Amino acid sequence: MYDLEIRRRALGLVATGQSLNSVSKITGISRSALRAWRVEIEPRRGHDCARCTSPARSPGSTAAYAYLLGLYLGDGCLSAQPRGVFALRIACADSWPGLIESCEAAIRAIHPDNAVCRVRKQGCTMVTSTSKHWPCLFPQHAPGKKHERRIALESWQQEIVDAHPWEFIRGLIHSDGCRITNWTEKVIGGEPKRYEYPRYFFTNKSDDIRALFSDTLDKVGVEWKITRRGEDPYNVSVARRASVALMDLHVGPKY
Repeated sequence: MYDLEIRRRALGLVATGQSLNSVSKITGISRSALRAWRVEIEPRRGHDCARCTSPARSPGSTAAYAYLLGLYLGDGCLSAQPRGVFALRIACADSWPGLIESCEAAIRAIHPDNAVCRVRKQGCTMVTSTSKHWPCLFPQHAPGKKHERRIALESWQQEIVDAHPWEFIRGLIHSDGCRITNWTEKVIGGEPKRYEYPRYFFTNKSDDIRALFSDTLDKVGVEWKITRRGEDPYNVSVARRASVALMDLHVGPKY
């Protein structure tokens, strides 16, 4: 556990314009810890659960929670362990190391006293943390696949998403979405010309999770439409120029 003064000095180096990687090498502090401190610098003690206290409260960093909720709904799961413990696992493709870092930072911001580990799988890394209280924070956990059962946010979760819609959208895009470049050809003056344009896709089999994504897009003014893969309406597409510009400003491609 780093004290507040060490955290301030480390973030002071970041504030001078140095990269997280260089500050990590200088101080020996992990990049994921530096990312988490940028969200919440104060050390938090104890293992209390925000949802188990009376009265129940929101997680300490609601912005990090909104992002992590998006990741969980897309590529996350809870697995029961011995003695009532649950493992939160978020599958992150190895192609996007920045995603792995951001995922770990979000978990640390929610549970700063819990260990976070990375388990290598073929083509991906499972960012994992154990706690008895993960089901309290992710009440969508239940037996069976997400797309085969109802997924709905509780009122306290919806309040967090309403307060941090872009973090929630970013989490969903980082899990089950992408930014790609489409192209088309038009004949102008008898000559074919190639036009390229960016667009975002979100792909998920769950009608409920797609609805959570599209409803949140509506709230931030992003236009979208459903595109089909065969007979299945799995894709939410964002292609209009102004909406793509909004997504680029607040989400951007994976890295």
